[in-house]
Amino acid sequence: MASRVYDCLSKIGEKIIENKDFLTDLDREIGDADHGVNMARGFEGVMTKLTPDTEDIGAALKTTGMTLLSTVGGASGPLYGTAFMDSGKAMMGKTALDKDDMKAIFEAAIAGIQKRGKAERGEKTMLDALMPAYESYCAGIDAGKSLTEAMDDACRAANDGIEFTKTIRATKGRASYLGDRSIGHQDPGATSITMMLEVVSEFLKS
Repeated sequence: MASRVYDCLSKIGEKIIENKDFLTDLDREIGDADHGVNMARGFEGVMTKLTPDTEDIGAALKTTGMTLLSTVGGASGPLYGTAFMDSGKAMMGKTALDKDDMKAIFEAAIAGIQKRGKAERGEKTMLDALMPAYESYCAGIDAGKSLTEAMDDACRAANDGIEFTKTIRATKGRASYLGDRSIGHQDPGATSITMMLEVVSEFLKS
């Protein structure tokens, strides 16, 4: 029987692959028109590297990150690769996830993306979804909510973050070349990271 972490990462991969064309269309508006294609290829690779009996959450996240780093082109490979690898370091040896672990995953992913991409919130990137999600998650936990309730809050905040990216000018990556013409378009990275959070949220409920 497949482990929980394998099942969850498989569902993330399925979600990204299912939305390959949608993510690519978003990227066509303000980028290289390859975000969905690249991310789908990356997760296809991930599922060939992971084994169903992998129970170590940290090891699974590290393998995912290393695979994305080596197979996903453009900026997404290094950013997502680093996010997953750094999250893996934080979770190494763990076979179950609690509230503090989820917080640690958020923190490691955000720190890794900021360090690797030299990015900050408000630049029309995945951080504009991920950082509000983290803040809402922490607020929920501090208010006494359960892990799944706090993750629901995180997903709502991430979706609000996607909407926010439509209102701002891109100052990072290929989209920054468009200047004010990037306003009105949602960021593909913010969209794909939100999809991942939604999968995790639904998976935790199961």
